[in-house]
Amino acid sequence: MNLKLLAALLFFGVASITAQEEPLSDLSFLDRTEFKVGYTGNILWNNGLQVGAEYLLLEKIKVKQRKKGPKSIIHQLLLDGNLGVSTNFSSRTDTGVFTNFGVMWRRTNPKGKQLSIGINPLGYYRSFLPETYEVDGNDVNKVFLPGRGYYAPALSIGLGRDRKGKVISGRYFNLNLRLRTPYNTGTLPAISLQYGIRFNFTKKR
Repeated sequence: MNLKLLAALLFFGVASITAQEEPLSDLSFLDRTEFKVGYTGNILWNNGLQVGAEYLLLEKIKVKQRKKGPKSIIHQLLLDGNLGVSTNFSSRTDTGVFTNFGVMWRRTNPKGKQLSIGINPLGYYRSFLPETYEVDGNDVNKVFLPGRGYYAPALSIGLGRDRKGKVISGRYFNLNLRLRTPYNTGTLPAISLQYGIRFNFTKKR
């Protein structure tokens, strides 16, 4: 085999698996943070609003050589925090406020399409019941803020789109699984959809 051809093959082979770390130390807190707001619920009987933030911890870029030129695939590790409220608007029997914190892995291809997986082990869900009374002997008293709190970790998988250089920096669509425990004698799983947009206020329109 021609030595020049062999050298070229080795060069492109190494280049295709090279991962370069994006320098993040020069970025400010706001540069590395995206805020998000969107819908959360299951459409049929439970709907609400969720806000949150994602802080970039680590970013690596893998460059692959293609016939049309090099293509960059971005891998990111982010801190993820969320706060939301959801309710059944017809019966008000399942109203809750929740928060969760964890980490998210996200992959962005050269066209800006994104795949993400989030694990939020630090979660809390507070349910609120309709007007409730308690009986104490001969007395009947109204309960203040009836309901209870649950440990509520969450797992999500989602798709999205990156918009480089824009204040509205992306959009996302997630499938989320939340566990409420202890619920009676076990655990109550709840599946919800999340759709929203992300903001980065340091980027120009």
